[in-house]
Amino acid sequence: MRTRPEITESPLEETAFVRAEKRRGRGARSNASGRHEAYARVSFDDGWHDGTASQGAGGAQAEHHEADENDIPRLRTTVTDEHAKTIITRNISPDIPFDRSINPYRGCEHGCIYCYARPSHANMGLSPGLDFETRLFAKPNAADLLRKELARPRYRCRPIAIGTNTDPYQPVEKDRQIMRRLLEVLDEASHPVTIITKSALIGRDLDILSSMARRNLVKVALSVTTLDHRLSRHMEPRASTPGRRLQAISALAKAGIRTGVMVAPVIPSLNDHEIEGILAKAYEAGAREAGWVMLRLPLEIKDLFAEWLAEEAPDRADRVMGLVKNMRNGRLYDTRFMHRMRGQGAYADMISKRFRLAVKKLGFHMGLEPLDCTRFVAPRQDSQQMSLF
Repeated sequence: MRTRPEITESPLEETAFVRAEKRRGRGARSNASGRHEAYARVSFDDGWHDGTASQGAGGAQAEHHEADENDIPRLRTTVTDEHAKTIITRNISPDIPFDRSINPYRGCEHGCIYCYARPSHANMGLSPGLDFETRLFAKPNAADLLRKELARPRYRCRPIAIGTNTDPYQPVEKDRQIMRRLLEVLDEASHPVTIITKSALIGRDLDILSSMARRNLVKVALSVTTLDHRLSRHMEPRASTPGRRLQAISALAKAGIRTGVMVAPVIPSLNDHEIEGILAKAYEAGAREAGWVMLRLPLEIKDLFAEWLAEEAPDRADRVMGLVKNMRNGRLYDTRFMHRMRGQGAYADMISKRFRLAVKKLGFHMGLEPLDCTRFVAPRQDSQQMSLF
């Protein structure tokens, strides 16, 4: 449970589509209302911004238009503190390899257009589009809550996953350091953790991670979607570059930390040809575990991704969406467990076989020993009462 933070009025215009000058450096092209809202925003161009409207005002309109083009403010990232009541989220999904997770932040400035977490922003009364990557929520009391929850007498230790929804090492973490404080609590309690990220900022915490690694308490995976810097810049604009992610893999591996790579998501006809190349580069850098996930387009993501494709890859847009439907029984998404992550059919089977052959050829280790849960010691709570032992 958590309290819903106060939301200020969105600085975005009340139309779905947002002009390129204003959203430069962002992933989504629009800011349509979330599915829970009573009214939907619609885009309508009356011609005033491009000089095609009536010229009844003489030259004044053209002069005003020129000033607008030069002075359009860029979208800025805002962060609102959210004082959660609990921090560990539980799940019983049969196709997810963990039963508990932590998300230090809501929303993600990385702006990955394919991000399956985008629809969660609709639960805050915000748009899964540009709001998701510009209007963030931080949980400053996360470490205190974690300490409290781990100290409960009935708590039973199992690995906690971090980075499964939004990235714990997105740019705001550099200043907020919520993830680092969480790691400090986990390290103190000898509690195992798995981390997935697209950010080289994880290298900041090598001291804690290496300490935990010596007790088999941590494993980290870097998500590498493409080796093409241009594609990465447009598809995941504020995430670390592919090269920096590979450098992070190398640094983690050299520090003795179990390190893997996630080829995720695999996007038909866009980055699917890179599977073997990504795995080879990651193995060379030091990754020894690997996984993959097929593109998922639930809820609002299907429209956001289609808008992005139409602008960034119009020559392949129809083919990409056609292959997605081919794997999902003619739909853009299949919510069924065991199908949503992989898809089905000839194309999905081909991707799966290619991945298995590549990891076998390169020598990735699959099915390594689990993290150690036997070392867990409940953290001490801050209290004026002294311990009896």
